Amino acid sequence: MAQESQKQPDQKKQPRPDTGAKPDKGAAKPAAEAAPAKQQAKKTAPASEAKQQAAPETEPAAAPVSTAPTAEELLTDELAPKKIIKAKGAKNIASGIANILATFNNTIVSITDMQGNVLAWSSAGRVGFKGSRKSTAYAAQLVAQDAARQAMAHGMREVEVRVKGPGSGRESAIRALQAVGLEITAIKDVTPVPHNGCRPRKRRRV
Repeated sequence: MAQESQKQPDQKKQPRPDTGAKPDKGAAKPAAEAAPAKQQAKKTAPASEAKQQAAPETEPAAAPVSTAPTAEELLTDELAPKKIIKAKGAKNIASGIANILATFNNTIVSITDMQGNVLAWSSAGRVGFKGSRKSTAYAAQLVAQDAARQAMAHGMREVEVRVKGPGSGRESAIRALQAVGLEITAIKDVTPVPHNGCRPRKRRRV
């Protein structure tokens, strides 16, 4: 009996066989926390991918390179034929006469019908030039363009040019008439020549 009583406490003291490793509470918590984090990452990943697919890739726009226009481009823009709209009460006159008066101080262009009735006119002062700038060739060019557009509003298509005076705007006015779109049929110089008439003015002493 004594031996049996000794065996029984020994059996109680004997440790139970390990059926499996006990779960470590400290290690289980991070694993449990990692699982929801992975699920959230999986949920957010498709949403971010969908946003990337939906939003097109916007590349930075290249800065526009501004180039200054050349003198030839500016001249062609100025001389380019503009769309002519017929004025109210237009007279529908196809051909006429362009009278160019080019003096040392100004340039005046008047366009008439074949009988001499004035349809359009312009001068350097009317275009906006003042003082010594009125006698320049550029002023004569703008004067001819202004008068030609007024005449083309009445249906003018071809003109006979008559030039009077020794001014510097003679040639530029004729070129401007042609550039606007009028067809020049003839050019005449009608500068009056005296046959020993009035005494000329004295020469300048510079």
